[in-house]
Amino acid sequence: MFRKYRAGVILSLVLCSILRADARKDAPVLPDTREGILIGELLETISSGQPDRWEAFIRDHFTAEFMGIAPMESHISVFGSLYDQSRGFEIYDYTVKDNQTYIITTQDHLTGLWGKYIVTFTSGSPPGIAGLRIQLAEPPDAYRDTTTLSLQEIAQELERLVNKLHQADVFSGTVLLAKGTDPVLQQPMGFSSRRFSAPNRLDTRFNLGSMNKMFTAVAIAQLEERGQLAYEDSIGQYLDSTWIAPAIGRQVTLAHLLSHTSGLGSYFTPEFMESSRTKFRDVSDYKSLVSNDSLRFKPGTDWHYSNTGFLLLGAIIESITGESYFEYVRREVYQPAGMGNTDAYPLDEPVPNLAIGYEKQWSRRGVRWQNNIFKHVIKGGPAGGGFSTALDLLNFSRALRENILISAEARNTLTSPKPELNSPDYGFGFDIYADGRGFGHTGGFTGISTALEIYPEEDLTFIVLANYSRAGFPIRRKFHQLMNRYEGER
Repeated sequence: MFRKYRAGVILSLVLCSILRADARKDAPVLPDTREGILIGELLETISSGQPDRWEAFIRDHFTAEFMGIAPMESHISVFGSLYDQSRGFEIYDYTVKDNQTYIITTQDHLTGLWGKYIVTFTSGSPPGIAGLRIQLAEPPDAYRDTTTLSLQEIAQELERLVNKLHQADVFSGTVLLAKGTDPVLQQPMGFSSRRFSAPNRLDTRFNLGSMNKMFTAVAIAQLEERGQLAYEDSIGQYLDSTWIAPAIGRQVTLAHLLSHTSGLGSYFTPEFMESSRTKFRDVSDYKSLVSNDSLRFKPGTDWHYSNTGFLLLGAIIESITGESYFEYVRREVYQPAGMGNTDAYPLDEPVPNLAIGYEKQWSRRGVRWQNNIFKHVIKGGPAGGGFSTALDLLNFSRALRENILISAEARNTLTSPKPELNSPDYGFGFDIYADGRGFGHTGGFTGISTALEIYPEEDLTFIVLANYSRAGFPIRRKFHQLMNRYEGER
């Protein structure tokens, strides 16, 4: 649910790479400088898999400012995830920028994916590590495979990767790839409950994280088509001062909320984090967390992912319809789409087939697994946190493509970029993929890593639902690379 975390540390944890003993013989040698030697030590230390060595390296070589951004346990956990999710890598090349920033291109051993380590040093003597991050990278031209693939070949490649990740215990969940309504790959793996060794199944309900935003957007589009609202309406027309300050209500429109260009933030505030989750079940229970929110920028002039924005859309649905958000989406979205295993199920009720989310945590004491029950919302809502299955999401894809829920025109409005609102890669409640060829949404939180991607021209639907943190990212990345080689059925 927390988009703000996706592009930083989480991305670093997924697509990084660790040094392999059998690195390719023609790999470039790191420069014979103090910085080059330190980079080699960094990679070798991470690859050791030893938390005590990680802690010693961090204390000896991270600057005080960099080390101070998080507790030591968090730094160790990052190193642990780097080690766990890469299992070795090969260095392809490196560049030096401004004599202080080294960029090392690597290929991940576990997944074969490419990334760039970006290590920033201080200018002092000896130099200290002032920054460490990872960027996605496409394969270099020499390693780029341009042969076309059939859909069955793509499914086979994905299946091999999912099996490899599962065997390394870094993936638990379900992956589905379908042509039309016919799955060509549907692969549940791992456990929905590690405590009881209950296996994930096709009917296992996974926490969606932020994917619920699609359902909220569809509900708003339905009301727009019925003439009950307009995207240009100010939110103050529907929400009083107990929800939002009147000055903000006059400036912000529904279009701003839907496109994350309102300037509002997130209701996951310190008050929420320090409160009992049982206090927050209905949409109105969140009023105290959002009523004093302020604008980060003038609406429509910038982009900032906002859970508060979609919570307010849920409140607007309630204001217009006179019924609860949950009743409306259940009747108007889930039921007509054939999504019988989808809802915002309360975690303190005995709902069958709910997957529990898990995070592998590394510390000085070794590895332990922690579930997310006390970290997440007790009941999802308009911004995220509901549950669904892979087959239900395939039905949702079909309902969108066949105009069962909304018209083709309304769907195109939701799933097209909004550059006029400074939202070039996000429509109204939907991410935009592959230069406009696809649309969908992702979800991420502790123990949640999910995605739905729909490609109407190819009649394809791709779904990954994982109950391990970050576990879906490498599978999505691999799918995108394979899709670049897909030219339809031969």
